[in-house]
Amino acid sequence: MKFTTETLLAGIRPWVEHETPTDAPEAISALMAKVAAEAGEAGARTEIIPGRDGMGDHLLLRSPWGGDAPGILVLSHLDTVHPMGMLARMPFRVQDRIAHGPGIYDMKAGARLAFEAFLTFLRANTPTPLPITYLFNSDEEVGSPTSKDLIRELGGRAKYVLVTEPAREGGKIVTARKGAARFDLMMKGRAAHSGSRHQDGRSAIGELAHQIIALHGMTDYERGITVNVGTITGGTRANVVAEEARAAIDMRLPTPAIAAEMLAKVRALAPHGPDVTMTITGGLNRPPYEKTPEIAALFDHARKLAAEIGFDLQDLKTGGGSDGNFCADLAPVLDGLGADGKGGHTDFEQIYLDSLVPRAELLRRLMETLS
Repeated sequence: MKFTTETLLAGIRPWVEHETPTDAPEAISALMAKVAAEAGEAGARTEIIPGRDGMGDHLLLRSPWGGDAPGILVLSHLDTVHPMGMLARMPFRVQDRIAHGPGIYDMKAGARLAFEAFLTFLRANTPTPLPITYLFNSDEEVGSPTSKDLIRELGGRAKYVLVTEPAREGGKIVTARKGAARFDLMMKGRAAHSGSRHQDGRSAIGELAHQIIALHGMTDYERGITVNVGTITGGTRANVVAEEARAAIDMRLPTPAIAAEMLAKVRALAPHGPDVTMTITGGLNRPPYEKTPEIAALFDHARKLAAEIGFDLQDLKTGGGSDGNFCADLAPVLDGLGADGKGGHTDFEQIYLDSLVPRAELLRRLMETLS
């Protein structure tokens, strides 16, 4: 079977038009059921893993060949950051060889391309050298809280891991990623009337401001460290010294050693003023991984395949995390194998149609040559 842009796009479109924000578990589970039915009809072994803790179902597909031998693990997520109703604002459309729609770039196009590659072997009843396990999860966009352990378990039994996150910067794939840490910072001060008894108050907001300056001061671009206080809340009224305030913090970390160093710095933060308590919760969400010799060898193999297909494959390190972070210490990982495009997590999310056939063919060739 030869891939065409038209057939690939015909598979991508219904996935995009089925909205699946992470916080809509029933919608995600419904799409998982559709994917499971299509895979099962083609001959895959299917397993729905029921959702929990407010998340949707996960879907585990296995090739009918190869048994439980170490094989290829493909990782995709079907949840998106776009809220229900976003499709009305940014409907699926194609213009000037570009397809638009919520979640199309991150990462429904890439997920569908790998699925199409897998289907070619299932429908032809042509076994690949290694068994293929394909996990679609429902909670990647919030850190994979209910799928992380499963990903680690599957990664520990894999020989190679392929991740269908979108391509970067003109079609480059990812061979290294920063780690991601998330923290919640809670300040507890003392409430007081801001006019008549201001001196009795201990402002949690004022204290939080000191901590934000300290946190943002930890950013070091030369070392690849970034810290961002993304949301803050606190106080009740303008004429009340704030008793409570809190912040949500994101930290990106390039290496395991730097991660350990910076996590210790955050946990060592102390209140700036008296009579204020501070509580920090959270920690490393996704560990960083670097381009190991095994990942480099896997990339070299993929680059040769791409050259045979007709394009020059390049790689990079990115600051964004993915489910590949959970597996890189267990098996060689190739990430960013999805469609090329731009605008992930925005209202102009898009993919370039000319990337679909080459990327699908690369995924298929990886599946049929890795051994």
